[in-house]
Amino acid sequence: MVWHRVSRIPITLRVPALVVLLMVAVSVVTSERVVTRLVETQERHLRSLAAAYLDGLSSSLVPHVLRGDIWEVFDVLDRARDRYDALHPLLTVVGDANHLVLAASDPRGAPARGPLPDAFAGLTPDGMAIEPDSGRALVRRTLTYQGRSIGSINAMLDISHLLSERRDVTATLILSNAFLTLILAGAGYLLVRRMVRPVRILSDHLREGSAGQVRAIPRERFPSEGNDFRELFENYNSLVEAETERRTLAMHMAEEERLAALGRLASGMAHEINNPLGGLFNALDTLKQHGDSPSVRSTAISIVERGLIGIRDVVGAALATYRPGQSLRPLAPGDLEDLALLIRPEVRRKRLDFYWANAVDGTLSVPGTPVRQLVLNVLINACNAAGEDGRVDAAAWVEAGNLVIEVGDSGPGMPDAAKDQLIGSPCTSPGGGLGLWIVRRHIDELGGKIDVERSDLGGALVRMTIPTAQEGLSDAA
Repeated sequence: MVWHRVSRIPITLRVPALVVLLMVAVSVVTSERVVTRLVETQERHLRSLAAAYLDGLSSSLVPHVLRGDIWEVFDVLDRARDRYDALHPLLTVVGDANHLVLAASDPRGAPARGPLPDAFAGLTPDGMAIEPDSGRALVRRTLTYQGRSIGSINAMLDISHLLSERRDVTATLILSNAFLTLILAGAGYLLVRRMVRPVRILSDHLREGSAGQVRAIPRERFPSEGNDFRELFENYNSLVEAETERRTLAMHMAEEERLAALGRLASGMAHEINNPLGGLFNALDTLKQHGDSPSVRSTAISIVERGLIGIRDVVGAALATYRPGQSLRPLAPGDLEDLALLIRPEVRRKRLDFYWANAVDGTLSVPGTPVRQLVLNVLINACNAAGEDGRVDAAAWVEAGNLVIEVGDSGPGMPDAAKDQLIGSPCTSPGGGLGLWIVRRHIDELGGKIDVERSDLGGALVRMTIPTAQEGLSDAA
């Protein structure tokens, strides 16, 4: 989960952040080692100075401690204070074998014949303890004579200057490392941003391409000569150019297919028009010969009227389907009824059983022309798939705010290539037939979807679902 969130951070921020983390880690480790070595060096020097101080005192104090001469002991301590001033001794106490004070450099702080001050209670023989909070160091040296302990020297040293030096070094390290970290992080951000700029440009164009807006990268945004991304940009633009050519060719082929479909229907519509024309001519002949008779005249006029209405319906259906200027007209129930009229010649030619159930009873906010074109293409494919003496069922209704249209046939079923053309990933070239490519293109433009199932008739069942709430439509007829 954490890695998933981190991976969503832009690389222009991830890499500088990584640089910062590495610098912080390096600076922490480096600072820790420097401070540790400084502490070790200070303590080693402090032990050396303390040992020299105690060695000098012990050689002078042993005879006086054996005699228990308090004044001589105090005199030795008083003279040693000036000689070892660089060691900053705060208090030096000489104790006897019974751990009582024999003499001290500050008699008031450690009175003679009294117990050793509590500060020295935890010291081990010849040991040293450092108190960072109080800025003091405590040391002890055991005085021996002929193998037996005759007393001890206990010294309290001022090491505040050493601790101050330690703090100064630590603060200098932290500030220096923080400054270097910020400088390197800023430089890393600018460098990475410059390095990934071509990737970001290419990514933006690929994202636009996946959304259907394929466009070439402008030459002014190309990397400089010698950059590895320049060749990648060139290849991408070549791909865009080839893709644009394929799209253009596919659009031309689709238009030719649309006109070819109109040509195939034209022969059937000619029959639909010729039939009423024959009746019209017969009615005109009847009027010429028997026009004086009111009953004959009424019958002939009725025949003429029905024939003209039939011709008007056929021509109107064809124009509404193939007239480009009507693409934004809302879909009306009559538009769907026209499809049954347009497909009738194909049905008759193949002697098909055709059943059409239109339950749409009002105008829908869906572009009429694309819907008519895609449904007509599906109907034509269904008629071709059903074969001679087959059956095609079609139905249309509104459900949950969507226009639903189903077309089923009694054929052998839809081939995999055609099914992939309809329900597979969007493509830009008609791999499963131009008619189906047109259907898929219109469905995508309308924001709908297609499902292909097995029909109860034995063949394929194509279900088209189109949202009915679409903007930008006009009521122009």
